Amino acid sequence: MTNFCAAYGLVIQSDSFLPGAFPIDPTSGVDLQVRLQTMPVWRESTLHTAQIRYVAADENDAGEPVMQAWDLADGEYLRLLYADSTEFILDRNGTELWVTWPESQTPEDMATYLLGPVLGLVLRLRGVACLHASAVVVDGKAIALVGTSGAGKSTTAAAFAKAGYKVMADDIVALDEQSGAFFVRPAYPRIRLWPSSVEALFGTEDALPLLTPTWDKRYLDLLNDSQRFQSEPLPLAAIYLLDERSSDARAPFVETLPDNRMLMTLVANTYANYLLDKPMRAAEFTSLGRLCRQIPFRKVTPHADAKFLPELCRVIVEDFQTQFSLCTA
Repeated sequence: MTNFCAAYGLVIQSDSFLPGAFPIDPTSGVDLQVRLQTMPVWRESTLHTAQIRYVAADENDAGEPVMQAWDLADGEYLRLLYADSTEFILDRNGTELWVTWPESQTPEDMATYLLGPVLGLVLRLRGVACLHASAVVVDGKAIALVGTSGAGKSTTAAAFAKAGYKVMADDIVALDEQSGAFFVRPAYPRIRLWPSSVEALFGTEDALPLLTPTWDKRYLDLLNDSQRFQSEPLPLAAIYLLDERSSDARAPFVETLPDNRMLMTLVANTYANYLLDKPMRAAEFTSLGRLCRQIPFRKVTPHADAKFLPELCRVIVEDFQTQFSLCTA
């Protein structure tokens, strides 16, 4: 059975449903063909000449890297192997992808990789700039919430959704540059949240469904009755860097990010950098430089107490509306 879905502006065709994806009836060609629980027939013959490309610094409880990557067939394909034995092979053009996973894992487990880091790699292979960020919609424009892992991007995006705003992306913000403007591609209609964030936002840790049967992480469905998923691209109008949380009585508050920090902050918060060769890195650096010159870039300090999350959203919205009105005056 053929299924079609959209994620990060890509039309994806697969031979069964991809948990968490945005189902569509395609009106254009397929960008990515996904084959589930199968590998290309030539895989075995290329493994002995595979060149190691990347070894993740993070390790599992057994001391194994959580992910490793190899170049296959003289770099025509990339192999990703996770510590739980879930394996992906994708071509260098980002148009074909094969995946297998062990019986101990579920399709939902596989989809956490596919809709996150794997599609992030596909986008980079296709020349799409990606920020490690979430994106929300205010006044018909996209705001990117940039930050390192644990900065609160997903939690803040969920707080915006709870306050009635639409969300475009969680964790990866894919950007298109068109006629001198930058546009955010819609990702997929879920926000992944740790139990502590679920409790802070919705009262109890189990207020939202489990992301997978084998993991304690949960998700906010943006396609429920509130329809909080923005499924069409929107222009990027501002970037907010989530700084370290503070117990300062002023928090949450917004400050100007010094000009000399803007570019390097963005470079440090791009996605899947280990895939980039020198020409790709140079092109990205140039594009991010244009982004810094065109888009207001602000630093926001959240309060350490989660009860201030609604206030954090309010402060960002008010600052954005002020900055945007100044930029368009």
